[in-house]
Amino acid sequence: MPPSQTESAAPYSLVNAWRQQAHNSPWLSAGLGLSLLIIVVLLLVSIWNAINGDHAHNLHLAVLGGSAGFGATALGAVLAIILRDVSTRSQDVMLGFAAGMMLAASSFSLILPGLDAAREITGSGPGAAFTVVLGMTLGVLLMLGLDHFTPHEHESTGPRGPETERISRVWLFVLAITLHNLPEGMAIGVSFTNGDMSIGLPLTSAIAIQDIPEGLAVALALRATGLSNFKAALVAIGSGLMEPLGAVMGLGISTGFALAYPISMGVAAGAMLFVVSHEVIPETHRNGHQTSATVGLMGGFAVMMFLDTALG
Repeated sequence: MPPSQTESAAPYSLVNAWRQQAHNSPWLSAGLGLSLLIIVVLLLVSIWNAINGDHAHNLHLAVLGGSAGFGATALGAVLAIILRDVSTRSQDVMLGFAAGMMLAASSFSLILPGLDAAREITGSGPGAAFTVVLGMTLGVLLMLGLDHFTPHEHESTGPRGPETERISRVWLFVLAITLHNLPEGMAIGVSFTNGDMSIGLPLTSAIAIQDIPEGLAVALALRATGLSNFKAALVAIGSGLMEPLGAVMGLGISTGFALAYPISMGVAAGAMLFVVSHEVIPETHRNGHQTSATVGLMGGFAVMMFLDTALG
């Protein structure tokens, strides 16, 4: 099938695949429907809460932070047009750098501030640790559910989810990118809940910096599926829109009750750690460039640690 026909038929194929999966496996269908319902309800409630809640005055900060991530992703996608030939080793180093920044951001800008906030509320060290670990567990469960029930494809693991053979590779990659960008946007939104620039600015800077090589890698991967340079860059740019949406969602879920903020910090950290371990690091190691990728990871971790110290 020509690429144009494949792309135009992709939305229909996606819907048809879910319908076929529902027919073949009613229990899986019920789980899929419940998961999607929870995600949609959570998204709508969090957006409403972000706009109308007690911290709505910080909405502009969350949107600006998410937009920074979107802009950085777009910059990386445009670089894919300019840099037509990027070696696999260079891509692995850049993705390793991004992974290092995400690991450090999860630790310094999400988990540690979450522990401090929870300790102030609970007055207990173990209680604070339990609160953040609960949030991390919820974040991992969220990503596990999305990973299991959403058809998508990664370079390292291939197609995943129900009925992937019925959906074009382009749309599988788009869905994978969406799953990847959601926790990053949520982390930005959560970091600006209290308007604390010492938390939000370093985290947003780190995510924006690592979004540049990610946007480049995504555009190159989409180009490998048969898309033209321009179309691959355009789809990669569009994938970055999940970050401002995720930022609004993150701001919304981090308010409403006393422990919502530290729990949400844990949710964002758990989701980001899941993405790093489940997707980014395996991707950087599959081509035999483990050492180079690890050096890149350490560099990214060091840069984020510096940003957190200098801007935090």
